[in-house]
Amino acid sequence: MLAIILSGGSGTRLWPLSREAYPKQFIPVVSEESLLSDTISRGLKLGGDVRVMAITNEEHRFVVAANLHQLAADRTAGIILEPVGRNTAPAIALAALAVAEQNPDELMLVMPSDQVLKDEDVFARAVAAGAEAAKKGKLVTFGIVPSSPHTGYGYIRAGASQGAWSPVDAFVEKPDADTAQRYLDEGGYYWNSGMFLFSAGRYLQELERYQPAILEACRNAYNARQGDLDFTRVDKEAFAACPDDSIDYAVMEHTRDAVVVPLDAGWSDVGSWSTLWEIQPQDENGNACHGDVILEDVSGSYVHSEGRLIAALGVSDHVIVETDDVVLVADRNRVQDVKKLVNRLKEQGRPEYKLHKKVHRPWGTYEGVASGERFQVKRITVNPGASLSLQKHHHRAEHWVVVKGTANVQRGDDEILLTEDQSTYIPLGVTHRLTNPGVIPLELIEVQTGSYLGEDDIVRFEDTYNRV
Repeated sequence: MLAIILSGGSGTRLWPLSREAYPKQFIPVVSEESLLSDTISRGLKLGGDVRVMAITNEEHRFVVAANLHQLAADRTAGIILEPVGRNTAPAIALAALAVAEQNPDELMLVMPSDQVLKDEDVFARAVAAGAEAAKKGKLVTFGIVPSSPHTGYGYIRAGASQGAWSPVDAFVEKPDADTAQRYLDEGGYYWNSGMFLFSAGRYLQELERYQPAILEACRNAYNARQGDLDFTRVDKEAFAACPDDSIDYAVMEHTRDAVVVPLDAGWSDVGSWSTLWEIQPQDENGNACHGDVILEDVSGSYVHSEGRLIAALGVSDHVIVETDDVVLVADRNRVQDVKKLVNRLKEQGRPEYKLHKKVHRPWGTYEGVASGERFQVKRITVNPGASLSLQKHHHRAEHWVVVKGTANVQRGDDEILLTEDQSTYIPLGVTHRLTNPGVIPLELIEVQTGSYLGEDDIVRFEDTYNRV
């Protein structure tokens, strides 16, 4: 079996904690580990022969690769990059084409990277039951046993039970409150989890039957693929021509072999701040808190501090979230509209819609400390053994002061080794490179001065990570 992990979402409904460049699947929003790490571990725990394949995009590729290398170094089956977003049906098709090359009968367990499952033993038993159905040619979906009349999820209506699974009678759109209550009262309805299990060959057969245009575009894109470090790059032009469709609409609603396996394992898609409030421990007043928080006469609220003290007084049913550069205050019943704020930021050209104050790069991170006219200060962390690109800048000079670790600096024709409290200067237009030759993270303060300090003022000559 292969665990196919879909990691292409932007998670805008959990803004400002989740942002386009570093969305919720990479953040420890529920446990000490990120949602992606939890998903990888969940797949690996299913058995010693399970391997992991990830489908992601250009911007997130190095974060996904780092997680796979850390958790599944010897059980990674590859990382496929989507050049543009085309929804789940094409993404899964790319994975199926890769798997079917080796063995079309191999099972694929498709899991989004941003979900919570609290009881992994129950999940493992459900997957084992689904595998038996998949071996018989069925296309399995996992239906979450509903705990409330939730209006934020699509539903699956199950037919007569056939043991551990039931045929799917219908996929149902998100209901209103009265309809959701009726589903709960009648029974036989499940929340649509977005997780699936089938063989690579069966999925491709059904996709060809019901959406041949998707399969043709994906096959053309995959056949023109190229390798790049740990990644498989499919052809951008061919994939861009692919119809945009989910697996539910493209295949599962049409196939006569869809079955549902019930799953009651503490599942959540962590789709909004209100959902996160629901699944987190709450105090006697119904408040879920994270970080440095003090409350007085507050009820039914989610309060999340990333650093600074949040003091709240006399409010109910609120969401208050503090990060380094943004404070969100919202009615808990309006959090589905957070994406409207994100869209306004995007329209105004503000970076907060996309970037955190701490920006992740394949070599480490940088974080803005201060800025003003013709200068800015950053804190840079370089991972052990990592190296920035060989580069130069047309409009800025840089001053580096090592705070921790050892820095190997290539500056023009010179090579310099710096340790703590030592510094160097990179004049405007001089080719340079920064490397951490040590075994601990390198931390330094960078002071930039010049007429233009944007991140796009970089001319790269060599790059370990093949970035343009």
